[in-house]
Amino acid sequence: MRTIPFPVVDEVARHCLQEEEPETVHIEVHLPGRLDPAGLRKAFHEALLRHPRILMREARGRWYRRRYEWELTERPDVEVVTFPAPGRDTLRDARTRALTTAPPLTDSPPVRLEVVERAGRVEGSEATDAVGSAGSASAPADPAAVAAGSRAAGAARVGAAAPRKRGQAEPTPAQHQGTVLFLTVNHTALDGPACLRVLATAAEIYGGKDNSPAAPPTRAPDPQPASPDTPSNWSPPARVAPGTPEPSPGNGLLVTELPLPHRPKGAPYTVNDQLMVTTALTIAHWNREHGAHPRPLRITMPVDDRPRDLTMPIGNGTRLVEVPFAPEELKTSDIQGLLTRTATRTRTLKSLPRPQLGHGAALLTAPVTPVAWRAALTRGLRRAAAPWTSTTLLSNIGRIPYPLDFGEEAGRAHAVWFSAPARMPRGLTVTTASTAGRLHLALRWSRSLLSHGDGAHLRDLFEHYLHTTDVEQS
Repeated sequence: MRTIPFPVVDEVARHCLQEEEPETVHIEVHLPGRLDPAGLRKAFHEALLRHPRILMREARGRWYRRRYEWELTERPDVEVVTFPAPGRDTLRDARTRALTTAPPLTDSPPVRLEVVERAGRVEGSEATDAVGSAGSASAPADPAAVAAGSRAAGAARVGAAAPRKRGQAEPTPAQHQGTVLFLTVNHTALDGPACLRVLATAAEIYGGKDNSPAAPPTRAPDPQPASPDTPSNWSPPARVAPGTPEPSPGNGLLVTELPLPHRPKGAPYTVNDQLMVTTALTIAHWNREHGAHPRPLRITMPVDDRPRDLTMPIGNGTRLVEVPFAPEELKTSDIQGLLTRTATRTRTLKSLPRPQLGHGAALLTAPVTPVAWRAALTRGLRRAAAPWTSTTLLSNIGRIPYPLDFGEEAGRAHAVWFSAPARMPRGLTVTTASTAGRLHLALRWSRSLLSHGDGAHLRDLFEHYLHTTDVEQS
């Protein structure tokens, strides 16, 4: 059986696994229609065979081995596609499993696809099931929340992504009949874009529709030099201030659907830069509310240069860069100036050649000592470097490049969410994607830092600051 060594990203992730906060990537795809179980299983199985790099499991080895290795298998070890029985809590339970139970590395492939049909009302859900509708009911705003600044206009929208309360709008008949695909990925082995590529192949096989990726947007190169006032990375960055932690370990999740922000034609910044500024302003506001001392923010941004067609390498293929913000920058009313400076920084960072996790990680994973020794060293260094870990991670998938069209009966995806692990010391990740002209936002947090109520308030702050970056409102 063919084996390949763990790449740098996989090895570091494997060293630092924790049962309390599993390293899962959650992908949630909403379809308007129904899927045939046998047909979907067959299509997904064929998609796995067309992308054989996903068919892998961790190879066993002795403690003194120099590397972890993946065994590449010819077929799946387990049934990947499951259809939970429809019920009142099926959607909520699938979301919870995506956060709490990682597919094991010992089974090939380390992914799980759950198909939830007739997703209806969900009480106390990790996130809303009201997607694709023209609007949603809102609960009356709490005066304290309004005073805290959820909206500058003086009103907080809290109904769209919070658990439903009595009197809120029921799901529409179309939502009751729709289907939700939950793809849970063990992030030690794979990332979200790679698994979305496999799902797009399955959609094409199942529905017979062309699911080729759309051409990426073309942007003229920017001649501006790097911003001279880029904040230094030599001081420990700000942490997300604690809210109301929950007693149970693990991650919490909240998703919502927002309008895409507008920007003028030919603007020097992109939607990604608008989301970056929005994230920075949201956390700065949250920290001020909670009395945190102002410190520079650093936001980790994954950069993915892989093609999106069938040649896309499957695995963990992004590299990480950090975008800094000085405290005084985030108090300005000149949002357009902040956007322009941020765009210069992100372009500069994207253009620099850099290993996926930096030069230090490449050195740390060099196979010169037994991998068990390197694991202990890596965990120790991770704890020691915790104060210098970035404030948060913003992963903007961008416009979903595939139609994700499963044919006439199931239809085309009208909402797609991703969420990334939110382990401490960051404790919060922000993931965005756009489908059908809408922005799909997922906030995921460590329960040892925040509660669902904290997540709902952060969502409101994010929506408010995204509104301030909109050119029609600026």
